[in-house]
Amino acid sequence: MNGAHALIHTLADAGIEVVFTNPGTSEMHFVAALDDEPRLRAVLALFEGVATGAADGYARMAGKPAATLLHLGCGLGNGLANLHNARKGRVPVLNIVGDHATYHVKYDAQLQSDIETVARNVSPGFVRTSQSTAALAQDAIDALAAARGLPGQVATLILPADVSWSEGGAPCPPAPPTPAPPADDATIAQIAALMRTGEKVALLLGDHALREAGLMAAARIAAHTGAKLFAECFPTRMQRGAGLPDVERIAYLAELAGVQLAPFKHLVLVDAKSPVSFFAYPGKKSDLVPEGCAVHTLASPAQDAAASLQALARALGADGATPALHAARRPVRPTGRLTAPKACKAIGHLLPERAIVIDEAITSGLMLGVMTAGSPRHDLLTLTGGAIGQGLPNAVGAAIACPDRPVLALVGDGSAMYTLQALWTMAREQLNVTAIIFNNASYSVLNVELERVGARGEVGSKARAQLDLGGPALDFARLAQGMGVHAARADSAEAFCTALEYALAQPGPHLIEALVPESLAGAKRRVLPWMLRALPSLPPQVAQAIKRKIAP
Repeated sequence: MNGAHALIHTLADAGIEVVFTNPGTSEMHFVAALDDEPRLRAVLALFEGVATGAADGYARMAGKPAATLLHLGCGLGNGLANLHNARKGRVPVLNIVGDHATYHVKYDAQLQSDIETVARNVSPGFVRTSQSTAALAQDAIDALAAARGLPGQVATLILPADVSWSEGGAPCPPAPPTPAPPADDATIAQIAALMRTGEKVALLLGDHALREAGLMAAARIAAHTGAKLFAECFPTRMQRGAGLPDVERIAYLAELAGVQLAPFKHLVLVDAKSPVSFFAYPGKKSDLVPEGCAVHTLASPAQDAAASLQALARALGADGATPALHAARRPVRPTGRLTAPKACKAIGHLLPERAIVIDEAITSGLMLGVMTAGSPRHDLLTLTGGAIGQGLPNAVGAAIACPDRPVLALVGDGSAMYTLQALWTMAREQLNVTAIIFNNASYSVLNVELERVGARGEVGSKARAQLDLGGPALDFARLAQGMGVHAARADSAEAFCTALEYALAQPGPHLIEALVPESLAGAKRRVLPWMLRALPSLPPQVAQAIKRKIAP
């Protein structure tokens, strides 16, 4: 048995079911071995960023890693942005990168590069170049153990071509899983004591704390103690909708996050990071925790968040508390000229049961949360690392992980162009995905940021042109049709609702191009920085009302 066959059988024995590929010459023995392992599905992507983003989306929904297969350092570089998003989301991914044969490295051929250095950017916890065919299967088991443990991570295994093609390989048995521990008794007692003080406490929930078991325990604690529940700004995966607790996400704009956190004396982290500003801004704080607010950790990302919340509920006597849950409620069907808020309203009106919603709509998705809060239960995946181009690839992976569930990917026009090749994979695999592209012909969020960062001088035509996507105009419906995806354009709410109803009723994939104006444009955009600067000096009730108006 050669190394490639031993590796593939080892992966299948360990429960890996899917590999997302964009292979080259050095990976051909791995490719040839695929037909000998029926348990492993191979999905081709036309760009490495699609393969890595699909592996991320798959793992978020399957709860276990998929594998990638990338070609040398250049292929890894092309896939780096979505591996960055997976790293920030603590998502388990087994990243397999082919390399030149060990004896060929010294010749510094055209594609030779330092793969390990590139990989450490996204795999700080595990990077290994397999040195022999005999050791390859064990290297794979070690990489999987690293990826699967809490916190999840991207584990990169570099596969030299001769290690793959040489004989002497043997499959390696899978390693037993290591259960994550809950918070210890002392921590539970400490957090329970501070919640009994009567001071204002907020729980900041992330990743596994935002699944049903953790959410219900947190909601009982909130009902019993009066604590406020927040979710991270960009959660890896959040379950929400009718019958689940109301959890307010920390706002993207630092000034609005400051308004949310201002009343609290204690912030308790549960599988979450203490909130910081997405970027640095002149004269503004990077740390969003208000002065006088103490930060505590109930459960780190390496601990069992749900079990820790359940233990805290028991310690507080909150087991019998009645949690506040969202009632089933949909917005009315929108009419008239299509805008981004109306598109979000239509999604809330029509969202099917058990949908998976991937939100990379940036400014166009500002109203999505409030419009879908009472819709049927669904999972929400967001842009954890901020590197755009995640939405369409995530949809590929989520649809493969959950073929019985409808997937909706909400993507901005600029973001969509980063990884548009994902549409081809959706068509090839006949995935149940509806992609909604908000075409406002602009990098709208960057227009907002241009105002917020206080760039000096008059902003002229040359600067504005770097943020404008209007010339030539992008036609996503025609681009989608060219890759085998059924598509429609809509510039009215009625047309958008009709297109969405059709897409949800027919086997996928589908694309709906929503022709909308910018959500924050003109006078709104010019006034926004002044309004944000004024927030600290306003009465708390007024500041809260402004926050709800801008980002409900």
